[in-house]
Amino acid sequence: MKRIVIFASGSGSNAENIISFFREKQQAEVVAVLTNKSSAKVLERCDRLKVPAFYFNRTAFKDSNAVVQFLQGLQTDLVVLAGFLWKIPSNLIEAFPDKIINIHPALLPKYGGKGMYGERVHQAVKENDETETGITIHYVNENYDEGAIIFQAKVPLEPSDDAEAIAKKVHQLEYEHFPIVIEKLLS
Repeated sequence: MKRIVIFASGSGSNAENIISFFREKQQAEVVAVLTNKSSAKVLERCDRLKVPAFYFNRTAFKDSNAVVQFLQGLQTDLVVLAGFLWKIPSNLIEAFPDKIINIHPALLPKYGGKGMYGERVHQAVKENDETETGITIHYVNENYDEGAIIFQAKVPLEPSDDAEAIAKKVHQLEYEHFPIVIEKLLS
């Protein structure tokens, strides 16, 4: 069985969706969730879902091999970033080449890069009067949102959609497609 580890920084709705999806499958399981925020709501979700969750600080992540060694100890097949906001350090990318993926709430290359996450992305989409937006699932490399694209899905926008309405449409795409793309990558 393939082993998935999720990295999350926030509420963890995508993490919960992925965990629930793979509970019904024989091919893979989420063996742990890691977070860089000790107050992240994803920790509460993991407790409720009975999935091991761990907090790490910046030193363990960027200045040592602690996180790499932890992932290796778990025999991790795929690292999934689901609302994780820190840039992935090179030692982690080198230890797991083409085994770290991210989901971005826009159609990259538009609205990507440092500082472009969550509401900031949806507000920029609105301010630029885009007629569509979507999600991008991509491999992680040394630059924010520049790894090879694995999958994109689009959703049309109405002129009346505000950033909140755009976010709801994008979240629906995330919930629908992210687990399926992960499943295909692990096949």
